[in-house]
Amino acid sequence: MEDVVFSCTGNGIQVDRKVVQTLQKNFVQVQNILDQNRLLINEINQNHESTIPDNLTRNVGLIRELNNNIRRVVDLYADLSSSVTTSMEAFSEGESNNANQSDRRDGQKRIRSS
Repeated sequence: MEDVVFSCTGNGIQVDRKVVQTLQKNFVQVQNILDQNRLLINEINQNHESTIPDNLTRNVGLIRELNNNIRRVVDLYADLSSSVTTSMEAFSEGESNNANQSDRRDGQKRIRSS
């Protein structure tokens, strides 16, 4: 797969295709987990309001599942942050190298042969 750099007009941000794909994948995973959490929270609330002992006991497992899901979301956001940071550092290094090469070329004088 070729490395393609996307350039956002107006703000000068360039993003690698792999980073965009990682962002999309992680955001989809996060949204799926958050949707699942909404269902868990609704079920936990219903069980709590019912005051039936078995439902209250079931809440223990549901709350554990909810906590695990929250940990997964935090991990996914940490991965996103790391991916973006790594990409931006690589981009900055590339920009710095390009600027240095350009400076070296600009500083060279042409010598005319007689």
